[in-house]
Amino acid sequence: MKELCLRLKVSEATLRRDLAVLAQEKKITRTYGGALSEFNDRFPSFRERQGQGTRAKARIATAALRFFKPGKTYFFDSGTTIYAIAEAFRDQPVTPVTIVTSNLPVGEILASIPGVQVFQLAGQLLHLQSTLLGETAQKSLEFWRFDVAFLSAEGMDGEGIWNSQAAIVEQQKVLMGRTGVSVFCLDSSKLKRRAPHFLLPWSQVEVLLTDLTPEKLRGAGIAIRDEQLPAAALKTSAKSAAIPPPPGPLADEAESDEFPVHIL
Repeated sequence: MKELCLRLKVSEATLRRDLAVLAQEKKITRTYGGALSEFNDRFPSFRERQGQGTRAKARIATAALRFFKPGKTYFFDSGTTIYAIAEAFRDQPVTPVTIVTSNLPVGEILASIPGVQVFQLAGQLLHLQSTLLGETAQKSLEFWRFDVAFLSAEGMDGEGIWNSQAAIVEQQKVLMGRTGVSVFCLDSSKLKRRAPHFLLPWSQVEVLLTDLTPEKLRGAGIAIRDEQLPAAALKTSAKSAAIPPPPGPLADEAESDEFPVHIL
C-alpha cells in the first residue's frame, strides 16, 4: 500500500477509496496491502493451463531432478510447469528435504512423501490460480533461506523475463534475494512473449530450464555462449559443480545438445 501511494503520489485514504471503487467494478482483486488487476478472474485457471504443453513440461521436470540433494531446502513457485516438477520428484524423491511453496497443488502432491517436509507460504489465496500471493506471502518468505528455487514466468525475449502481475514480480524478487540458485522453468510457448511486468534481464538469470535449443534462443535475441550449451555447461561450468548427475535414464539424455538446461 505504501509503495502504491509513493508511485501514484496520493494519500493512503485516497488510494483506499479508489481501490474500493475499482474492486466494486470488478477491475481488480483486493489483497492485503494492495490489489491485483484482473489476474485471478481473467488469467486462465491452473486446471485450464495444466493440459497445455505437457511434453515440454515433462521434459523440463525431468531435467529439474538433478538439482535435488538430501538435506537441502527448496522453493516451488506457482504454475503448472512447477507442478510437473513436483510430479517428477514424487516419482523419484530425494530425501530428506524441506520444500516451501506458494502453489497449493504442489503442497498437496508432495506432503505425503516420507522424508519431505512441506510448508505453504502465508498469503491471499487466488482460487483460480491455486496460489498464495500478496504482502503477507512476501513477509513469510523472510523466515526462510533456500538452496534452490524453481520459478515460473509468463514470457521471455531478448531483453529478459516477464511476468503477469507486479505482485508476482515483487514476490519473486524477494524470493531470489533469499535463494542460492534460482532456476527459471520456461517452455517454448513463452518465447518472444512479453507480459505486463518486467522481472529481470538475462545477466541476472543463473539457470534456465527450457525445451528450447540454443539456436532458437539465439534467434530470439537471447545470448547463449558456447560454454553455456547444455551438455558442455553441465560438465565444465564452475556453477554446475553444485548440480549432481541426473538420476536413472536422464544420464543418457544429458549427452544431447537438446538437453534443456542452460547455465547463464
